[in-house]
This record gives sequence, structure tokens and C-alpha cells, in this order.
Amino acid sequence: MTNQYVIGVDYGTDSVRALLVNAHTGEIAGTHVYEYTRWKQGLYCNPNQSQFRQHPLDYLEGLEQSITGALAQAPVAVRQQVKAISVDTTGSTPVAVDERGTPLALLPGFEDNPNGMFILWKDHTANAEAEEINALAHRWDTDFTKYVGRVYSSEWFWAKILHTLRVDAAVQEKAYSWMEHCDWISAVLTGNTTPGTIKRSRCAAGHKAMWHEEFEGLPSEEFLKALDPRLAGLRERLYRNTFTSDEAMGTISTEWAEKLGLPADVTIGVGAFDAHMGAVGAEITPYTFVRVMGTSTCDMLLAPTEEIGHLLIRGICGQVDGSIIPDMLGMEAGQSAFGDVYAWFQRVITEPVRDLLGNEAANELAKNLIPHLAEKAAQLPVTENDPVAVDWFNGRRTPDANHTLKGAITGLNLGSDAPRIFKALVEATAFGSKAIVDRFLGEGVPIKQVIAIGGVAKKSAFVMQTLADVLQMPIKIASSDQACALGAAMCAAVAAGIHPDMATAQAAMGSGFDASYEPRTDVSVVYQKLYQKYQQLGSFIEAATSQHTPVAEAV
Repeated sequence: MTNQYVIGVDYGTDSVRALLVNAHTGEIAGTHVYEYTRWKQGLYCNPNQSQFRQHPLDYLEGLEQSITGALAQAPVAVRQQVKAISVDTTGSTPVAVDERGTPLALLPGFEDNPNGMFILWKDHTANAEAEEINALAHRWDTDFTKYVGRVYSSEWFWAKILHTLRVDAAVQEKAYSWMEHCDWISAVLTGNTTPGTIKRSRCAAGHKAMWHEEFEGLPSEEFLKALDPRLAGLRERLYRNTFTSDEAMGTISTEWAEKLGLPADVTIGVGAFDAHMGAVGAEITPYTFVRVMGTSTCDMLLAPTEEIGHLLIRGICGQVDGSIIPDMLGMEAGQSAFGDVYAWFQRVITEPVRDLLGNEAANELAKNLIPHLAEKAAQLPVTENDPVAVDWFNGRRTPDANHTLKGAITGLNLGSDAPRIFKALVEATAFGSKAIVDRFLGEGVPIKQVIAIGGVAKKSAFVMQTLADVLQMPIKIASSDQACALGAAMCAAVAAGIHPDMATAQAAMGSGFDASYEPRTDVSVVYQKLYQKYQQLGSFIEAATSQHTPVAEAV
């Protein structure tokens, strides 16, 4: 059989990675990472206001550089054997576009306007709008939040659109429609970005835009107008139907085929979010809990629709038929900060060094600090009197989204040194993970195994052992350190007809697992007591500092 190759493109928060894969063996023929130039400079972002924007030029430059970089590592003949490309992105990451589907930041007058750029998943400028959506949905005849855990988030599509339209009259006037990053960049490769004709991702629409067949698509025009008159008419300029990632969006355009040096018949698959394609790459099966662990976490759970489709699971990021695997119910949860919590502590320690001793000393310290703290923390005993932290440094995504919440550390004394504080922070992120697992179990969704992928999973044995101890469940680590890109490549192989379905693609192209962590019974017993303290502290923080009403109390 002639070798056939596919390319998976994975857009992360800081960079984009392309993976060139043999579709029959899973052998990696080339890979390349491109860091976003403007993002790396901190442009268009204001962390103090939770504003995080990315320029479309970063995405376009990254698309070309990552793919050509990956192809350069393979024999020239491989280029002519490439059959398909699929893309995953972070999300929800929407952008305002004109009638041709061009992001406003690519138009004259909007080049440096953050509101004409992609609004990154962790942008929380729309907290107030999310609250308004929840309040209206819960008193509307049809609760359009019923399939997204009954809590709409400021990280998602409609909240970001409404906030942008309210604060920027120029964008409001120019924006014809809006697109998710995974839809736009896939459409760019086909040469057709017209909003009304491209195939929109089922994954993005169902989890972030309240799309569902029960609603005949997106929330009703009446609901959107009642939310804000600025939204009037937008629904008909968006989309009615959605498509799963085993389908083709189209064929590569002549422009991009020439730019990348690829054949003119390369299939472009329908895009999706990184965590969902990452779950495919991690060889997800029914009732497998896949944790994509990096700066934040996204948690994927898969189940036969006929077995749990009747459930409405509270406080998660949606349950969508076909969002991971076609004809299966995909469920999403996650934490707004995971590795970001550790990065925050690193900055607390290194920034004074930077001010006093200069960049070289600070950079050297930063490079070695987290591994050093992890090594020291792993040697500490776990006791009921240890400091306890809450992981809501960037708000809480699930269970029950509330991005106004803050993190906390309690139980400190004069003996609380850096390793002990770091240990408490790692435990807090594990406790946040347990809260998610407990929600699924409490709602009647079993979890049969846990698989972890992502940078944290591959690099930190201390974090993973702590997580296994807290969850009281074994955790398998996927061998591939590029599971999201690999999952995108698997989707591309199915979209091109190389494999008949996702399961076949997974069997042929999967990387397997290279590590596992077993819970330590004696430590797990203590962690259950510390987890109770975590819950008590979290309840206190939520009651004392937040104006948000938890959904459990609202219904």
C-alpha cells in the first residue's frame, strides 16, 4: 500500500504546532512549532482587566510556518502523498468578521483594535454579560443553557460578542457575522470564508454557543433580542446546521496549496477544539475521562448517547452529540487555571530577583524553580494540618462556572516555606479536579478510567501522583506529547476517507501509553480530609466575595 500522510494543526494558547503523520502507521514524519509573534510581546492584552486578544496575522503566519516546517523534516516526495489537513484550536475564541468572513483586524482602521481580533478563551471581560445570559435563560420558556450545565460562561461565544458590541460602536457597525477560530482557519485553507456557506463545527457550536437540534439551531431570535437589541438579526447571519470532525469542510485552495507545496486535492476537515481532538488522539473510549493538562485543563468524557443522553448534567461545559466522536455524547469540563497557578507562584518568587539582580539571574531561577519545588514538595509528608489552597486564581470553570471567584491559601504559619506553599497549590489544582469528577459521578455518569495528556502530564510526576492520590484513581499518560495535533491528524484521515471511522483511525495511528500513576492508599485517606477543608474554604470564599449565585441555589 502506498503511504498516505495527513497533517494535524494544533493551535494552543502560546503557539501552533503542525504534525505530519503516516495515516496507516501513526509514524511521525515531521513536526514544527511556531510561537505567535505579537502574543509573545504581550500586545493587545491587559491581564489586569482579564483582556486577552490574539491577532489573526499570528494565526495565518503560524499556519504557514508550522506546516512548512513540519514538511521540511520529511523527504520531498512525502508532500505529494499528503491527503488531508484538520485543525484544532483553543475555544471559545470568536472574532468579528465582515461579509466575506475577513476578521476586522485585517481591515483598514481595525489593525490595532483588540475588539476586532480573536477573543481568547481566557478573556473574562464579559463576566457581566454571562450573568445576564444566565438570568434571562433561567426565566425564559426554553432554557437555552440546559445542555451547557445551566451555567453560561464569560469564556464563551455569546457573552464575548455581546460585550464587544456594547463597548465598541465601530465593531458593532462593521461586524457582519462572527466565527470561531477553528471554523475560520479551516475555512481559510479552502479559500472560502463566507459566513453563510462554511461548515461550522458541532463541537464549538454545541459547547459554547448553545446550539442544539432541540432549539432548531442557535437560541431564538426573540431570546437574543430580549438579551440586547444589538443582537437583533445576528442569528440569521450565523448558521443553522453544524458538522462533526469526521466530515470534510472542502478542498485546499490553489493559493494555500502553492504556499505550502501540497497537492491540489488535499481535503480540509471540519475543525474542532483542541481538547476534543486531543481526546481522540488519546484514544478515548466510552466512559474514559481524558484530562488535557496545561495552563488550564479541559476534561473530556465520552458516552453512548442512548445510555446517558436523557441526563442533564449540572454545571459542566456542555454535553453535545458528536463533539468528540460522531454519534457519541461528548461532555466537557475543566479548570480555568492549572499550570497557570504554578506559573503565578513562580512569578511571585522570581520578579523581585529580576528587579534586584537582573534578567539573567531571574531567568535562570525561573528555569529551575518549579522542578526544584516539586522535588522538595514530594519529600514532604501529607498531614491533616497542612496548608490548604483554593485553585480559583482565574475563576472557576467547572463545576458551576463563576469567573468572579478568586484563589486563596489558608493555614500558613512562620514555617510555611516555598515548597510547602507549592505543595498546597498543587493539591488545590488536584482538589479542583476531584470536584469535577465528583460532579459527573453524582449526576449518574460513571468514569471507568482516567487518561492525561498535555505538558503538565508529561513533565511533572509530582503533580500526577498527587492527582492520582486525590482522585483515588489510576491515571494513564498518553505516550504522545502532541496528542491534540495527533487527534487532528486522525480526524483528517477520516475526513479524507483513508479510515472509515474514528475508532479505526485511533487503532492505526494511536501512540499508546508510556506511564501510569497508582493512588497510594495511605496518602489518599489524608487527602480526603484535606479535600473537605478545600470544600469548606471554597464555600466561604464564594459566599464572602462573590455576587454570583451558584446554580445549585438558583434552581
